[in-house]
Amino acid sequence: MVSATVVRGTAMAAALVSLLAVPAHAVPGEAVPAHAAPGEPGATTVDAEVGALPAPYVTGVWNVLRGAQRQGAPGAIARLDDRGTVHWAAVGVADRKSRRAISNADRFRIGSVTKIFSAVVLLQLADEKKLKLDAPVNRYLPGLLPDDRITVRHVLSHRSGLHDYTNEMFARTVPGFEAVRSKVFTYRQLVNRSLSKPRTTGPGGAYSYSNTNFVVAGMLIEKLTGNSVRTEYQNRIIKPLRLGDTFYVHPGKKIPGRHARGYLTPDAAGAALVDATEQTVSWAQSAGAVISTTQDLNTFLSALLGGRLTSRAQLAQMQRWVPAGSTQAYGLGLRRRDLSCGVSVYGHTGAVQGYYTYAFASKDGRRSLAALANASNNGAVLNSMLGTLESAFCGKPVKQTKQTKQIEQRRASAPVERYEDIAPGLRVPLGHRIPSDADSD
Repeated sequence: MVSATVVRGTAMAAALVSLLAVPAHAVPGEAVPAHAAPGEPGATTVDAEVGALPAPYVTGVWNVLRGAQRQGAPGAIARLDDRGTVHWAAVGVADRKSRRAISNADRFRIGSVTKIFSAVVLLQLADEKKLKLDAPVNRYLPGLLPDDRITVRHVLSHRSGLHDYTNEMFARTVPGFEAVRSKVFTYRQLVNRSLSKPRTTGPGGAYSYSNTNFVVAGMLIEKLTGNSVRTEYQNRIIKPLRLGDTFYVHPGKKIPGRHARGYLTPDAAGAALVDATEQTVSWAQSAGAVISTTQDLNTFLSALLGGRLTSRAQLAQMQRWVPAGSTQAYGLGLRRRDLSCGVSVYGHTGAVQGYYTYAFASKDGRRSLAALANASNNGAVLNSMLGTLESAFCGKPVKQTKQTKQIEQRRASAPVERYEDIAPGLRVPLGHRIPSDADSD
């Protein structure tokens, strides 16, 4: 038996309904807390043992979604799974034409949350002794990269120095998107776009987010298994976890079944939103082309952090953190966010044209939150959605302690959330990404 809370938003008010005995979509097996391995030079190794989390502030999650809607998202949803209790929140519409209300039953493009899927497959291959994390990528893909010192670990932790080709591809948001909406790229074509530009750092250098890294990850998966990434996602993750709403349809353009439409904000302030729902996402593939739901994402993260997708040793490798900002760190395809209350959560953000996703869970995977706004390229919306994590994992705001004040000070001094999953070299102002007169390459 589980309990569930549903919060739905309207233009007038929110209605709170409590339901009992709602079946939970769960994966068999007991969650096992994961422990971080000592990091390599420059890595952080903080990760306290899992303790009691504050009670989630469900109304706060809803308030965040309402805020995102006011800032320009047609709709927003969130699902919180917490040790047998499920909370849903939804505001706005899934389709601006039909005005159908958005729902947590809707499928959507998860963008760079896909990177966790790719990393899990490679870590499973490491468990199977088919891959060594510290081996050069060129051992498995001879001649692909110009430097034999770039390892699989460097690629999965964004420390390869490989330039992100999306910086040029989407320097102008809508024209860049329309130019690739229907295109089908090979992995090598995308890597070649990266290699035409200087590298950002030497192998093993500082964290520098790049979609190129996870294009290389897709190439590694296909070379080592002889199968497509679709097949490997399906056989290793989707089927075992019974993720009935999770798909990799590339190069197909449509989202199957019931789904939220996604809307891209143009660079020029005040310009009409662009429906970006149908696209190949071939510019991202293994870096960002998976489709899912909030329920499936929570199931996936709970299983991963509960130790049910890799060995404990490989999960520990995934959580060898390197600094990625004042309140973030990055492992192997996995992001850690440090919240204002001192709690850290683990998962990824996902940006793809029309959609912005937060998918994070507690250290032990027993509390998880997935949230979506069906808008992208809107800095105010992107930053607001971070508040879903604060409400879900920190609970109601309380009197600040010395520790929480220090965390807030770090957060306040940090730059505005970047549109990092696409074109990380470009900044996102609060209203919209970049004025059209500032577009340049």
